Amino acid sequence: MSVAHGVPHGDGAQVVARDHVSRRGADGGRSPRGGSIAGAGGRPGRGRVIAAAVVLAVVALAAVLLLPPLIAAAAIASVAVIVLLRRFIFTWTAMIISLAAVIMLVPARRYAIPIPLPFQLEPYRLVLGIVIIALVVSLILKPEVRWRPVAFGWPIGIFLATIAVSFVVNVTDLANEALIGTAVGGMVQMGFMLAVFFAFRLLLRSERDAMLLITFITWAGVVVAFFAVVERMSRFNVFLVLGNFLPLTLLREGGDVSRAGVARAFGSAQHPIALAVALCILIPLAVYLAKYAAWPHNEINRRIVYGAATVLLFGGIMAAISRTAVVVLAVMFLVTLILHPKVAGVLFALALPVMLLAAAVVPKVFESMVLSFLDVDSLVASQYTSAGMGGAGRLADLEPAMAEVEQRPFFGSGFGSRIVIGDDANAFILDNQFLGTLMETGALGVLGLAVLLLVPPIMLLRFAFTQAAERRHALLAFAIAVAISGYIAAIFFYDAFGFFQTFFILCMLLAVGAWLLTEAPRRAVEATGSRADAAASVEATDADAALARPSTGGPSEHSSSASGALAEAAAR
Repeated sequence: MSVAHGVPHGDGAQVVARDHVSRRGADGGRSPRGGSIAGAGGRPGRGRVIAAAVVLAVVALAAVLLLPPLIAAAAIASVAVIVLLRRFIFTWTAMIISLAAVIMLVPARRYAIPIPLPFQLEPYRLVLGIVIIALVVSLILKPEVRWRPVAFGWPIGIFLATIAVSFVVNVTDLANEALIGTAVGGMVQMGFMLAVFFAFRLLLRSERDAMLLITFITWAGVVVAFFAVVERMSRFNVFLVLGNFLPLTLLREGGDVSRAGVARAFGSAQHPIALAVALCILIPLAVYLAKYAAWPHNEINRRIVYGAATVLLFGGIMAAISRTAVVVLAVMFLVTLILHPKVAGVLFALALPVMLLAAAVVPKVFESMVLSFLDVDSLVASQYTSAGMGGAGRLADLEPAMAEVEQRPFFGSGFGSRIVIGDDANAFILDNQFLGTLMETGALGVLGLAVLLLVPPIMLLRFAFTQAAERRHALLAFAIAVAISGYIAAIFFYDAFGFFQTFFILCMLLAVGAWLLTEAPRRAVEATGSRADAAASVEATDADAALARPSTGGPSEHSSSASGALAEAAAR
């Protein structure tokens, strides 16, 4: 089957048509726009009615027995609303937006659903659980819903294998220190966090879905950046009053962190550093959307709109007052400069006025974030103070940390064995994910982490420069690779796995990257192929096309068509 601009021809068109008819017949009607997970219209069978009655009875009984009356009534009402609106709620689009919205706008470890459980049911856990259940049910019951290739399965598998090996090697010591439960809980949490990647990968079924996701999280980041600026000026965090409008319980109040006598914004993140990193890695997406977003339709207007969005993202970064953000931006710019010098030059020319404006409007913040790098002695000295304290003394922590690593250099003390907060704390805060991984899972774990973080951007860059058939797909893969490089740089300066929002954004970017590597069109002939292979490929394609369409001309017509195709291939 040959494809041009996404439109199938010949026998392929007949196959698609038959598949479309069979799907409509299986569903009993046409699916609603957005792709229904729950199924298309039609009268429900007796099995569905019985299943719905059983689910409603279980929910009602559990609510009555386990919950206070008001909360029980709210739970039953919520289930009823979900059932009534299931045609709109259980769609691919709704799932993508709902999960991304909770990740971007609801601070992790700040809120919980008011349901008595052995653990805090945070909103992202509830929504992710619903999405996973819906996907599993769809994979089982709906033939047209299929498992989609994840592209990065083997790097994730290697990373998880190193965690498991470290646990097995240290299981006796963990048991002696009563840390088995903590270690198992840490591994379960890591698996749940990685489930975000797999959930989004299954939800991204087309280019429309991928563009919807990156557009939504970019604008959600702009909203967060705007309110971070408001928080910086007014000391009021709008994301900590969500419990006034939503059925959420506030677990802890916002922190009070300052630098150089200036309060730092948290936004919807757990810490100003996490906020700054999250906004930094969204900037490559905003730059990409300035050219390829679906709206605004006019190119000039689109560049103006996304230029303003990028400025707002910079404003949110300045509100967080994080030097880590400067490192992240510098690394992303360096990667762009090496691989796309012209793009880097344009970005620098556009960013320079913004930097000068920031230096003039907020000189104290600009000095703390940027100019402090020029005073190397003071910068180094600041990292040797307050060893073991949160958010400071990164260099001072190296010596005691390496002393512990020398005792268990290869397998560490076990993933999740280090507790840095709470009454059961047994370790000091490092603000360095690589060093923390080295202490918990040893050199083997660092190798697994390196594979997890380095392999995906390498695969995406290879796709961008040698495999992508469409320029927009190549540039999207490049933008994601640049964003991931910024994340890699950031994890040397904070506990990346402890700050969920940035890790989840990484998972969403990896999901889009996996869609690119497995479903975006590729070049018909690899750049490494010979000219003879190219000619043979074109001849075969032309012959297939000639057999698939009715003959409208003599042999000379087909001959000229093949010659033209060969000439085009030689030109390529």
